[in-house]
Amino acid sequence: MIFRPSLLPALGAVVLMLGVSGCWGGEDAPDAGRMVAGGAGVARLLREADAAMGRGALPDAARLLDEARSLAPESPDLWVAIARLRLRGGEHLTALEAADRALAFGPDHAPALHLRALMVRDAHGAADALRWFEAARKAAPDNPDILADYAATLGDAGQAGAMLKVVRALAEVAPDDARVPWLQAVLAARGGEYGLARSLLTRSGMAAREVPAALLLDALISLEEGNADSAAATLEALVARQPANARARELLARAMLAGGRHNDVIQRFGAEAMLPEASPYLVMLVARAHEARGDRAAAAPLLARAYGPMGGIAARLAVRDGLPPPTAELRAALLAGKGAAARAQADALRQRFPASADVASLAADALLGAGDRPAALAAYGLASEARRPWPLARRTIAAYRSAGNAEAADLLLIRQVAGETQTPSALMELAQRLAQAGDWARVAALLDHAIGLGAGHDPALLGLRLRAAEALGQQADARRFAALLAEVHPRTLAGR
Repeated sequence: MIFRPSLLPALGAVVLMLGVSGCWGGEDAPDAGRMVAGGAGVARLLREADAAMGRGALPDAARLLDEARSLAPESPDLWVAIARLRLRGGEHLTALEAADRALAFGPDHAPALHLRALMVRDAHGAADALRWFEAARKAAPDNPDILADYAATLGDAGQAGAMLKVVRALAEVAPDDARVPWLQAVLAARGGEYGLARSLLTRSGMAAREVPAALLLDALISLEEGNADSAAATLEALVARQPANARARELLARAMLAGGRHNDVIQRFGAEAMLPEASPYLVMLVARAHEARGDRAAAAPLLARAYGPMGGIAARLAVRDGLPPPTAELRAALLAGKGAAARAQADALRQRFPASADVASLAADALLGAGDRPAALAAYGLASEARRPWPLARRTIAAYRSAGNAEAADLLLIRQVAGETQTPSALMELAQRLAQAGDWARVAALLDHAIGLGAGHDPALLGLRLRAAEALGQQADARRFAALLAEVHPRTLAGR
């Protein structure tokens, strides 16, 4: 059977609760003008299945694809559709199998190559996905979906010039596509041209449609333009929809602080700042909110943590408002020291949803919290077959280190940074490891890139960059970073 309809309602709910969509929309769905392997009858069934997926009727889509499979079992279009259905339902691991079959039946099939590119990007990072996007573009040079995703991936790989060329190609084949001004807005913002970025973002209409990535960009532009209240309003809406989005939460705390909402920062993020998993940046923001209220006693321990060396990343993640019940319950059990109960909850979820990468990741957190490092690493590895975002990679790295396998941890960290070049906290973690080895030139390069991405307010980052400048004998840089560090160095810490 293509899919397990009896599990669709429950699995769909769990996938939504975990906060990960696990699919890429309606791209590569067959249209009436494209030849489909298997003939007109199969093409009609695939279009009907795509429409069913679009309205959330996944069991109907599965039935239609079963019918199409009986007519053309070796159609690559069919297997692309099966993979997309499985992704929509959260069966990430069996979706990979379907994508493999699509490529086996059509090695030069553009939709199959496009799907593989997206999967590789999720699991291994932008750099590894580029060759698949290039192959997909070669197979279908004028496909707007391939061009748009290729451009975005080039940007994530740090290749702004190449991204611009592909965006221009997209504009030629689809001048009215909203992704053209959207991608141009991303490029403009990365180049510091915030007025232009705002204009292009408005033209795209994506922020008005409340696309999460567009809302985040809108808030970033507002912060850079000095409109903290507008940024905070946008970010509060985004965090309500994506409570586990750490980047959005940190930006919300920054916007609240910039807007003078010190009490709100403390009330919203104070408890989270006390947790081991809290980033130095968030800890610093909460400390500065306490400082602004004149509460030096509350600020002092937070300042010591924010400016001190970073420790390992705890597996016991925070319980936040808006998290899905399975995630919240499991995290609560771990925080309460009930490792066995958390493991039992995770095992039950894995039995119900064995093909879900999201559930595998959640189970790995429980296993690590329960002290079973080998089983946790196996579950993290299973989840990473479908996608490896930085939070998952970071916990896997921590698991390797706690198991005494520093070599594996460092290798994964290097691979993660190579494939995901736009994540400041990943760059910072690798820089810290290189600093321990005295590789100060690479430390400086990594931290300069992180600062260019907007992480220049992180006191730990600036402190390490100052050390790199001093170690390299770069006196002008040392004075500059000492001054920058002093700007974010609260008076309570300076006077201690």
